Amino acid sequence: MKLLWLQAAGCGGCTQSLLGGEGRGGVLAQLADSGIELCFHPALSEVSGNETLALLGAAVAGDLPFDLLCVEGALLRGPNGSGRFQTLAGRPLIEWVQALALRARHVLAIGTCSAYGGIISAGENRSEACGLQFDGDQEGGLLGVDFRSRSGLPVINVAGCPTHPGWVVDTLLALALDALAAADLDAWRRPRFYTEQLVHHGCPRNEYYEFKASAQKPSDLGCLMENLGCKGTQANADCNLRPWHGVGSCLRGGFACISCTEPGFEEPGHPFTETAKIAGIPTGLPVDMPKAWFVALAALSKSATPKRVRDNSRSDHPLITPAVRKRGGK
Repeated sequence: MKLLWLQAAGCGGCTQSLLGGEGRGGVLAQLADSGIELCFHPALSEVSGNETLALLGAAVAGDLPFDLLCVEGALLRGPNGSGRFQTLAGRPLIEWVQALALRARHVLAIGTCSAYGGIISAGENRSEACGLQFDGDQEGGLLGVDFRSRSGLPVINVAGCPTHPGWVVDTLLALALDALAAADLDAWRRPRFYTEQLVHHGCPRNEYYEFKASAQKPSDLGCLMENLGCKGTQANADCNLRPWHGVGSCLRGGFACISCTEPGFEEPGHPFTETAKIAGIPTGLPVDMPKAWFVALAALSKSATPKRVRDNSRSDHPLITPAVRKRGGK
């Protein structure tokens, strides 16, 4: 399978994340071993200038057949729908994307910006930024509600800010094996293999969460949900089950989860590092849990919090280590 990768409006962070992916010989070698040929990537390919234009022109004309179109970054429709805020060789980039999408067997939005608009679409959105097939949480985007690639699938949204390299690679490999169908995508058109888990699963702060032993300031070890804006109990992703590069995640680095895999994460209506509350109760409760149950459970959990957990939750290092269990011989 042949892969074309375009970078629209964004920071390039998804490419940087991808390059740190695990695997023998790196991500590019892993893709090559799976029969995926990277024909073009603006940051990784050697071709440039007229060679690039010739390559993309051949792809648009159908003279260079390709299977996978990956788009990273939001699509800028401004000003006034002209797309002139971002051009490639004098032609609006959105026109290149629209033309190439019609030729691709599969179209993938790499990262939340290209999926839903992301950070680029925040605020007044004077650039008219949107995703490939979503504009925020509304279907449509650049390609329209009814767009389907040659495979019959809609745009596949490998959302995340940045997206995890494993999510990208696993999606590409599934497509190469013809093992990804519409039923394998969730309501936001994200691959289910990484969104049928919560960021909360595998969180290193889970003991603090269970006892509702909450951090009071950013450096504390306690749970970040109650006071510091963490949405790990609501966010769909397996970040803590397969950390970045085998070791890292936002929570492992001491940062709250901001649910970057979903549309609208960029404008939560409150500071990212603060938890919105009504009458002292967080407005964003764990999924599938009624408010009354959560309040009752939180009160019970706090009353049963061990001193070790309570004291450690308000410190930047463990003050009390777990007791050693003494057991007699059997």
